[in-house]
Amino acid sequence: MIVTTTSTLQGKEIDTYLGIVSGEVILGANVVRDFLAGITDIIGGRSGAYESKLAEGRDLAIEEMKNKAVRLGADAVIGVDLDFETLREGMMICVATGTAVKLKA
Repeated sequence: MIVTTTSTLQGKEIDTYLGIVSGEVILGANVVRDFLAGITDIIGGRSGAYESKLAEGRDLAIEEMKNKAVRLGADAVIGVDLDFETLREGMMICVATGTAVKLKA
């Protein structure tokens, strides 16, 4: 399945727009990781724990979005947008949204 942030696919022609698909993931962070990330932030380094949590959320949301597109019979998802929000202390939501399309054969 092709997944892209662009609204067109080079060398491919879109036959049918099947609709908007999305994937949502809510992740919690644990207290130890939060504490260590806080220390890392104080001394000016990058927080690997949070970076990996963001990557996990992104991957899971995209996978869920792709699964919904497959159920619609899509060949690709175009115009993909990723959103990350903090719901409350220790909770994060990642949303992947795009348009499922069928390509011309």
